[in-house]
Amino acid sequence: MDDIELTDAEIERYSRQLVLPEFSETAQLALKRARVLLIGAGGLGAPLGLYLAAAGVGTIGIVDADRVDLSNLQRQIIHRTEDIGRPKVESAARAIRALNPEIRVEIHDRRIDAGNATALIGAYDLVADGSDNFDTRFLVNDACHLLGRTLVSAAILRFDGQIYTFRSHAHRSGGPRLPCYRCLYPAPPPPGLIPSCSSGGIIGALAGMVGSLQALEVVKELTGIGEGLAGRMLIVDALSNRFRTVRLPADPACPLCGDHPVITDLGAHGA
Repeated sequence: MDDIELTDAEIERYSRQLVLPEFSETAQLALKRARVLLIGAGGLGAPLGLYLAAAGVGTIGIVDADRVDLSNLQRQIIHRTEDIGRPKVESAARAIRALNPEIRVEIHDRRIDAGNATALIGAYDLVADGSDNFDTRFLVNDACHLLGRTLVSAAILRFDGQIYTFRSHAHRSGGPRLPCYRCLYPAPPPPGLIPSCSSGGIIGALAGMVGSLQALEVVKELTGIGEGLAGRMLIVDALSNRFRTVRLPADPACPLCGDHPVITDLGAHGA
């Protein structure tokens, strides 16, 4: 165990959560030690980055190859109008550092792919995926399972959102049998079947709602407080203000985490 401690300034900064009986200084120190990788600095990554920084996560990595566009600003509140044209990772890092200079921000101005996923994900304790395409979601899921990393994932479209936590790797070390993303969706849907945000649309505040819930789930996973979403999915219907949670069983036939896995590396995702 290292000798990391909270400074007086950190105790004051995090005082409102330190007074929670369920939280304590032990939980705050767990956040300070943690390294979390955000996949995407967009609609979900924006509230994720800000709230994880505000909570005191010690190191936040951000991977994204996009540049800020005017159409992003309706929901990606970590960026400003003056950031248009700048790399999203730089804009997001600037906002995070301005909010909390006590933490470390590591930027990766690139797309995550099969060639770099192992190195990127392997350098962090937990991954929070806010990507907007199925290829990335499946790649990140597979890499997290193979590397033994917990994955907190979310998706949004129109007025709907979903949040999940995947700890399928826990079974390898004697833990409970929990599902991975492939237990829910065995393979990506055919191209064009599910509309993107640009074609299907999205209400901006939904990104803030779901991204904030995703950030809360990350904090719970890192500190061990409360009941997490591993083995469950939280469904948000913003148009009717309805929330529901459904069970997600592990699939024994899953090609990644099942009884006879056939996905043992990231080769299927290309080089």
